[in-house]
Parts: sequence; structure tokens; C-alpha cells
Amino acid sequence: MVGSHVPVLLHEAVSGLRVESGGHYVDATVGGGGHAREILATSGPDGRLLGLDRDPGALQMAGEELAEFGDRVILVHASFAQLGDVAAAHGFSSADGVLFDLGLSSNQLADAERGFSFTSEGPLDMRFDPTSASPTAADLINELSAESLAGLFFEFGEEKQSRRIAAAVVEARPIHGTRDLVEVIEETVGRRRGRLHPATLVFQALRIAVNQELSALQAALPHAVGLLRPRGRLAVIAFHSLEDRIVKRFIRRESKDCVCPRELPVCTCDHTATLRVITRKPMYPTKEEMAKNPRSRSARLRVAERKG
Repeated sequence: MVGSHVPVLLHEAVSGLRVESGGHYVDATVGGGGHAREILATSGPDGRLLGLDRDPGALQMAGEELAEFGDRVILVHASFAQLGDVAAAHGFSSADGVLFDLGLSSNQLADAERGFSFTSEGPLDMRFDPTSASPTAADLINELSAESLAGLFFEFGEEKQSRRIAAAVVEARPIHGTRDLVEVIEETVGRRRGRLHPATLVFQALRIAVNQELSALQAALPHAVGLLRPRGRLAVIAFHSLEDRIVKRFIRRESKDCVCPRELPVCTCDHTATLRVITRKPMYPTKEEMAKNPRSRSARLRVAERKG
């Protein structure tokens, strides 16, 4: 790991969680430990935190950042899709707050060997956990059909030129490095498209697919709510519309007593609301934060509270 990760919406997230002394909190994406440090400091002297991350390098960094808190913090190498089991195994079956920061960290982007950045030459890896045996971005780029690649670029990147780019990728194979892929994209759709680099959405789509980010989020959110005590808070920081849409729809559904289709005259779902919406609209970084940390500009925070 290199550089220093700056936590986004730090004070808004901690305030949204309503962190209190002695509370038990879960940081499902502990990363470099920025949010976790603030939660532990605010919940002192005896608050506890469970931190999860798929990236062993991030966990090492978090361990160093949070060492002063001793046994008040437990760090686990795991995906948040396993949140329920991990929390139960470490005495966090009941929590006062759960935080998800879904963004890619500055350290991951800065490490060319991870393959997340289209501005640096490196292998097309993109796994959050490089020790896992899961397929890399290079595996997807070189093995999927043009049709499958186009679907991936469109579904996970909302890339309008998905078919053209996919066809060009298949024609140029094998592709193993980030710069090779960027050159194919630039030759296909041009070097600039407004504010976005033309490779932005393809790299986003590959990263999401490699790490199965959206399905992991869909699995994790119910586990998070299941951990919360009455009046416990769920806070989620999202960075693009795909994950924010999942969070928004989940909170909306869980805040209703009936989720039957509107055309049904009588409720048959037996659904009971588990959440109360705290942020009717998402919270965004201030202009000051965006000026200091331009990568925060796409972040948005949603908060909900467990009913009980």
C-alpha cells in the first residue's frame, strides 16, 4: 500500500451513525481505517468496533492506524457478503451501527500492480483480494465473448459504446496490461469524452464484475439490518448510481409495512418495516471537502435507523 487514504464524508457518516460512548459498531469496509478511527475515538473509552475488508493490504494498514485502540478493535479479512457470520463469530451479533464505504481507496488506485487505474501501466488484475483464486480482469477480457463483454460493459458501467468497445477488445486479444486496454478503448471511441476519460466506465465495469460488488452488497444489506439493535443506524456511502440505487431501493422497501404490487387490492406479503429513513435525500460532500479531495465529488451518503 502506498500513499494515504482520505475518508470521505467522515463527520457526516459518524454523525449519521449517532456514535455514542460504549457502543458496538461495524465498519464493513474498513480500508485504511479513517472512518473506524473516528468511530473509536467518539465511542471511547470503551466502545468497540469490528472491521472487515477483502484487501489484506488494507487490513494491515488499518491495523497500524488503529493500533492505539488495542482490543477495542477487531479486524477480519472477509467480504461484507459474509457479514452475518463474521459478526456472530466475533461477538457482534448486536450492533449500534453499521457503516459501508463502497469507494475504491486512494491506495488501491495508486498501486499500479493492482490494475485499478487506467492512468498507470500494470497487470489487469482488479481483485480486491489478490490472494484469492477468483478470475482477474485479464481473464474476463481475454476469455469472454464479445456479446458477454458488451453486456458486462453496459450493465456494470452503463457504457453506451459497449458493443463497439467489446468488438475491438476481442479483435485485439490477448490483452494483459492496463495501457493495452486503454489504447484499444481510445482507438475505438476517441481520447476524450467530456469530463470522463473514455476508459472510465469500462474499468468500473470490470472491477465490479471481478469482485461481484453489486451481488455482495445485495447480500450484505439484510445482514447489516439483522445485526442492528432497535434505533441502531445503517450508513452507506456510495460512489456511483448502480450501488446507490441498490441501497436506495433496499432502504425504501425495508421502511414499508407492505411491499405488494400496487395493483393488488389486498396486502398478501406479510412484510413488516424494519427501518426508518433518516436521510430522505442523500448527503453529499461540501464544496470544501470536494476542493480538498476531488475524488469525493461523486460520493453520497444514505442513513436509516432500525425500528423496534
